[in-house]
Formats: sequence, structure tokens, C-alpha cells
Amino acid sequence: MDRNSSASSSLDGPVDLSASRALAIPDRRTLADRVAGFVVRAGGIGIIASILAILVFIVAEVAPLVDGAVVVPGARISTLHDAKALSIDPYKRLVAWLDAAGVVRVTDLQDEETIEERPVAPDSTMVAALADPDGQFLGLLDDSGRIELSPVSWRVGFEDGQRVVGGDIGDAVRFELSDVALVEPFTARMVGDGSQVVVSRTADDRLVAFRRTREINEFTEEITESDSRSFTAAPSEIARLVVDDEQEHLFGAGPDGRLYHWNLYPRVSAVPDVTLIDGDITALNLLLGGRALVVGLADGGLQVWYRATREDGSHGLTLIRQFPPQPAAIRHIAPSRRDKGFVAVDDSGMVGLYYSTSERVLWRGSAGVESIGAIAVTPKADGILLAGSRVLSVLDVDNPHPDVSLWSLFAPVWYEGYDEPDYVWQSSSGTDDFEPKYSLTPLLIGTFKGTIYSLLLAIPLGVLGAMYVSQFMHPRLRNIIKPTIEIMAALPSVVLGFLAGLWLAPRVEESFSTLILMVIAFPLVIVGTGLLWERLPVNWRNRMPLGSEALAFALTLAVAGAVCVAFDDTFEALAFGGNFQAWLRNMTGLHYDQRNAVIVGLAMGFAVIPIIFAISEDAFSNVPRNLVSGSLALGANRWQTVSRIVLPTASPGIFSAIMVGFGRAVGETMIVLMATGNTPIRDWNPFNGFRTLSANIAVEIPEAPQFGTLYRVLFLAALLLFIVTFAVNTAAELVRQRLRERYARL
Repeated sequence: MDRNSSASSSLDGPVDLSASRALAIPDRRTLADRVAGFVVRAGGIGIIASILAILVFIVAEVAPLVDGAVVVPGARISTLHDAKALSIDPYKRLVAWLDAAGVVRVTDLQDEETIEERPVAPDSTMVAALADPDGQFLGLLDDSGRIELSPVSWRVGFEDGQRVVGGDIGDAVRFELSDVALVEPFTARMVGDGSQVVVSRTADDRLVAFRRTREINEFTEEITESDSRSFTAAPSEIARLVVDDEQEHLFGAGPDGRLYHWNLYPRVSAVPDVTLIDGDITALNLLLGGRALVVGLADGGLQVWYRATREDGSHGLTLIRQFPPQPAAIRHIAPSRRDKGFVAVDDSGMVGLYYSTSERVLWRGSAGVESIGAIAVTPKADGILLAGSRVLSVLDVDNPHPDVSLWSLFAPVWYEGYDEPDYVWQSSSGTDDFEPKYSLTPLLIGTFKGTIYSLLLAIPLGVLGAMYVSQFMHPRLRNIIKPTIEIMAALPSVVLGFLAGLWLAPRVEESFSTLILMVIAFPLVIVGTGLLWERLPVNWRNRMPLGSEALAFALTLAVAGAVCVAFDDTFEALAFGGNFQAWLRNMTGLHYDQRNAVIVGLAMGFAVIPIIFAISEDAFSNVPRNLVSGSLALGANRWQTVSRIVLPTASPGIFSAIMVGFGRAVGETMIVLMATGNTPIRDWNPFNGFRTLSANIAVEIPEAPQFGTLYRVLFLAALLLFIVTFAVNTAAELVRQRLRERYARL
């Protein structure tokens, strides 16, 4: 009874809800803390996600560079005869082919019908056939000792919005000798103006070079043709011949591993240059540009040879590349008309797609064609045309980035026109036979070169300046100096680059000896001024106004600078014979460029100093005051306290400042773009220019076709910058943590 009454009274009486509300509803401060924590976490996660998204995007743009070629079967038609020489139009619609009966036909691959045909040598039997690498003609050698070249041309137009492709077979051009027959091997070349060179072996073991030259009068448009021929002895074992694009060099090969080279202009040379190789030669052809020679061997090997300066000083064919062998002897080699790629077919029917510059095996496989007798590469390098036993087959090729590999991007490559392997960046040229050079090594070296020279100036001034401002300068003066230096970081880098390139660089070139004098004099003046200031009586120094020591240093440095400028000519005459640039060239062989690494070091160092100074000053200022007071109380002077207590304790922050400055210098673009010659050279010479990864991206990206090789290589450069800065920041954080643990007990 008492329990019920007590329970009833407790329920019926007044209830204090303030305590329950306090437990159920957070106050404003707690709510604000929760919201702020959520915003901070969301912001941090968003930043990390954004960085990861950028990284994923860059990697996705770079990844296709390492993909191989994709080859799939295309059009395939049956023929009544076997094709011995091939030419195909740029759109893979029409094929001109020479059959074993000496008839040239133009066949539509889609409709499988012959559009045009023309007998070339109806009264004779074909002995050998030839296709021009540029697709301008099909040629044959018949059993009567004559050579016939049939010009082939393609017409492209539009009707009712549809592309229409047509092909024309021109009148055959004949080459023959009246007193002796022409026999295998033979080769021919035709240039755009219609000039032709035909070289063949004769029945009496000579080589004859026919040259037909066409000259067009620019005023009357009259065409003048002139014919000439020259002879030389033919090696008995010669089996293959090829002529370069300029019709100036003739190359030959025998099955015994001998490569021959003759000069063709103005007449064929009497004695060839002979090069012995290891293996029996079964195929021979020239790459685009007519400089590099691709050699196929009986063991399936493929080699690329180029005329370069040898170690003994002679000039001749030199092996510059070789590829993994195919299963059987190489029988046919067809170069690409678009780049330095080529196709090789061996006796087993395997087809291989290769690229010379990058040394890449892009694809190997079976074409599904038996008894391959002729091959050709489409003009756009997007297909391979194969002629087998009464069949013409096209392989469609998707091969967007054959000219780069990890080796060609970072290792020395032997480019055509060079006497040795080298690191070269050259993405464009004015000639069609140019091979792009995408070595990133000079850009990496340039990036670190600019960074190192700028940090040589920024680290001492930034760290020591922060030490002085935080530990020795009067607080009232510190409150003026520190914000002033930090404001320097707001200066646009494009302004600094503009001033460095157009104002500073010419003046340093005129008075470089003054800069040398200042480098020597300023440290001595600073040390001397400090010693003199310390020797002044204490009562004198105490009477001087605030900041007098800083003013004294500024005045002595100004006087020292004026003295260096005044004695510039005298010092240059005594030390460098009156001309520093000439002395540098004569004594060291180094050339002085106006915009060089020294200029970049001064300008970029000026941009990095505020960052290093601000972070270092905070590190010095955050050293616990009890450590400083305890050191001074134990009898240590101010310098001993700073060097032995403050500096070690602040070292984690100082190291972070240096690493942040390093990252700022690595990613700098406008200063190095405007204050250097922007030349991608691999040289640590401080008087030469350079090109950095970031500046290269800024220069090249406006001209890079979207999704092209250059476009993706520039993304690779951005990925390298990302990796470098990430690695540096990670290493800096690890070192900073270890330093902080080491000096935490001080």
C-alpha cells in the first residue's frame, strides 16, 4: 500500500526535464564540434580522393603507350593468279597487283572485281617482280633481259557524300641494254618529280645503273628528260639490291653474310664498301627515309644497320638494332610508309610487326595465308596486305603508339643520323622521314638541374635568415621583417621569369665576373661585420637604436656590392683575360648561354626562399622556451644555445621546409620556361640552358594531337612529376618523424 502510494506520488508530482534534455540533446558547442569534425573529415577525404582520381586519370592516359598492336583479319578475296608485287590505296579499298603472267590489275577488295588490267610484258615470261616501297609503281624483269616499270596512282574523291577511290595504271617504262641481257637481282626507285633510278645485274657480271632525270622549267613548264647509265663490276654472290630514297646509295647483299654499299651519284662507284655479318642473308629492305637497312637472316633473325662513324674513324654500315628471331628464315620485309616500322614474313608463314626506333616486337602471328609471295604495308600503317596462293588478304592493324617503349623513353637510343646512341628529345621536324625522339632523360636531368641550382641559393638564405629572425632579431623588428619576406611568395612566377629572362640574364652576361666577386666578397663581409659588431663595447651597442645591427649589415653589403661593380673590369682582366666567356670557352671548352642554370638558380631561388623561410621560422619559433632559458641559465651563450639546442630541436621542421621548397622548385614552370634556352640537353654545365618536365609540358601540349603518342608521353612526364613529388614528400615525412622522435627528449 505504501509502495503504490509512493509510486503514484512520484508520477503525479512535478518532473525536472532539464537533466534528461541535457543528456538527450547536445549543446551548441558539442554540435559545432561534431559538424566541424565532419567537415574536416569530409574535406580530408575529398582531397585524398581528388588526388587519387587525378593519379588514376593520368595513369589511364599513359597506359596505352605500353600496349602492343592489335591485328585482326580484314578483307580477303580469291584470285585466278598468284600476285608477285603489291600496292594498296590509303583506304584499303583497291589493290594493284602484278601476277606471274606479267599483268597488272587493280582489284576492288570489297566488290571483289577487277577495275582495270594491263599486260606489261605479254610476249615474255616474268623472272622477278618488284614493288616500290612508296607504292608508285610495280616492276618486273622478264626472260628477255628487260625491266618494265608500270606506274600506279590513286584517285580519291567524293560523290553524294561518299568517298570514291579510283586507281590508274600508267604506261610501262622500259629499261634494257642492246648488247647484254639484264638478270637478277634488280631494284628501282622513283621520286615525286618522275626521276627514276634502276639498277640491275647483267649477264656478263656487271652492275648497271640507269638514271632518268626530269627537270621542269619553272617559267615555261617545259619538261626536259635526260638518261644516263654507268657500270661497275658485280660481286659473284650478289643476290639482293635496294636503292635509297634520294637515289644516291645502293645496297646489296649476298647469302654469305656480306653487305655491300655503292655510291650512285653521279655514277656508281667502282669499289663497294663491304661489311661482314654473322649469318646468311635471306631478305633486305630500307626503312622510311632510306637510311636504315633491315636485314633478314636464315635463322629468322632481324637486324637494322645504318651508315655511321665506326670506332676506327671509318664510315660504314654499323649494327644498331636486332630483334628476337622468328622460327624460320625471313623471306619478305616490307617497310611502313608512315614511320620506322616494318613487317617481316618467314618461311613458316609467321608474320611479325616491328618498330625500329623503340626496338619493339609489336605483334607476331599466323596470317592464315599459305605460300606468301608478296607483302605490303598500307600507306597509313593500319594494315598489312599479303599475297598467298591465289588469295589476297588484308590484316587490319590498330597500332597507335609503336614508337615508344620504356627503353626508348629512358635509355640511350641509336637514332638515324647519329654516330652513337644518345638521349634526345625532339618531337617534331620538317621532313616526312623524321623519327620522333621521346627520351625523357634530358628532361629529368634538366628538372633536377634547375632544382639543385635554385636550392643552392634558397636553402642557406632561407634557413639562416629564419634562424636570425626568430632567435636574434628584436621582436618589434621581427614583426616587420617576417611578413615582408612572406609577401615575396605572392609574386607571380611569370613576373620573376620575365624579369630574369629579359632583364637579369643580359646584365649577368655582361658582368659575370661581378657575380663571382659578390659570391666571394659577401660571405667575408658578413663574417667581418659580425666580428666587428661583437668587438664594440657593450655600452655603445646598448645605446644604438633598435635594428642597428641589421642596418650595419645592410650598409656593409651595399658597400661591398658597389666595390664589386667598380672593380668588375679590373678583376675580369686579371682573372679571365678581359672576357669571361672567351676564357671559359678556351680553358674549359664550355659555351656560355645567356639564359642558363645560373639565371634560373637566382630567379627560382628568389621564389623558393620565402617558402623555406616561413616554414623554418615557424620551426625555430616553436622550440619550447624552457629549453632556451635552461641553456642560457646554465651559462651557454646565445649562439651555443641556438646551434646546439634550438637547431636540433627544430630540425624536423627545417627538413620539411627544405622538402617543400624542393617540391616547389621541381614543379616550377614559368621561370624555367622564360629564363632558360629551353633546350632539352643532358648536361650539368651551369652555363648551359636546359628543359624541365613541367616546362616541356607547357611547350608541347598545345601542339600535341589528342590521344597521340606525344600527348600520352606528356602525360607520362606529368606522372613522373607526380611520382617525384610524392616520393620526396613521403621521404621527408619519414625523416621528419624520426628526427622528431630523436629530439623529443631534449
